[in-house]
Amino acid sequence: MAHLAALSQLHVSLAAPAGSDTPLRRSAFKVQNISFGGKSWAPALALDLKSRNAGLTKRLSVCMSVQQASRSKVAVSPIELEDAKEPPLNTYKPKEPYTATIVSVERIVGPNAPGETCHIVIDHGGNVPYWEGQSYGVIPPGENPKKPGNPHNVRLYSIASTRYGDSFDGKTTSLCVRRAVYYDPETGKEDPSKNGVCSNFLCNSKSGDKVQITGPSGKIMLLPENDPNATHIMIATGTGVAPYRGYLRRMFMEGVPKYKFGGLAWLFLGVANNDSLLYDDEFAKYLQDYPDHFRYDKALSREQKNKSGGKMYVQDKIEEYSDEIFKLLDDGAHIYFCGLKGMMPGIQDTLKKVADQRGEKWDEKLSQLKKNKQWHVEVY
Repeated sequence: MAHLAALSQLHVSLAAPAGSDTPLRRSAFKVQNISFGGKSWAPALALDLKSRNAGLTKRLSVCMSVQQASRSKVAVSPIELEDAKEPPLNTYKPKEPYTATIVSVERIVGPNAPGETCHIVIDHGGNVPYWEGQSYGVIPPGENPKKPGNPHNVRLYSIASTRYGDSFDGKTTSLCVRRAVYYDPETGKEDPSKNGVCSNFLCNSKSGDKVQITGPSGKIMLLPENDPNATHIMIATGTGVAPYRGYLRRMFMEGVPKYKFGGLAWLFLGVANNDSLLYDDEFAKYLQDYPDHFRYDKALSREQKNKSGGKMYVQDKIEEYSDEIFKLLDDGAHIYFCGLKGMMPGIQDTLKKVADQRGEKWDEKLSQLKKNKQWHVEVY
């Protein structure tokens, strides 16, 4: 993952097995001279060949100074991905999935995070296009224990990249996956037989491994682009931040000719502690470069206290800014919720309490938000 800090370097890495169906191409990274502030900059390319098991891994690195590239956007291709009037839906179905290739798997949480979360880049060769806010299905290898002789059921994962992927060439997708581990309540020890089959398969994968994917699916979390100056309030717990990473890269990182964002994107992210923050460097960079268009609030339940002295959850942050949020909703803002389904009761209770304090009826307000297509929920 690219680590974006003001005084550091931006490092984009793509790994693929030698002899794979999709060879690395210089054009994918726009390696021709690029102009920043009137000065020409030619990226340095390093090709490192390493032996790995039976094959070789090619690793291409592109480095550039963040200061030098400040607020410069990345060129994307193919621009034809902008032409479709409707999102692609269920191009590949469970009975006939697409065989994609794992590009990379990277742990993206610190040592003090409870659990492990990985950023997984998958090469689909441009054959399974998607829009921001959609999901891929993954079918882990092996047999369904409840249906002997049949494959496992599809597991859905929100896509954590734009339609152009992390390599900006429309050929990859990224998933944000937390490894599901089961601990016996009596012994406190891990029981591998009850661990999440698909999340562990993905987090254990290596570059070059094959993965069966379906989709893309979903329309509820699509980013409405009819008004480029709209306000988008994004609320996430944990890996629920995945679709918002795609939105924000499209708004602030990529030079998309047909979408020039001029509105406000406001992200609320709830995690356990600072080590559990996901894509924090990317979001911090947007905050630095686009302070008038991006806001970022974190709820760290194990490190922060709410106004009552209890743990700080994302609903506490919502309550803290409730007046602003309600005014923005009244002005047509879109609000999104993504994460574990357990997040919604606390959030709904908070919003109802705030509405009551404002002399409004929450049920009526919610109904109107849904009618206006301002309310977007994807929980699991």
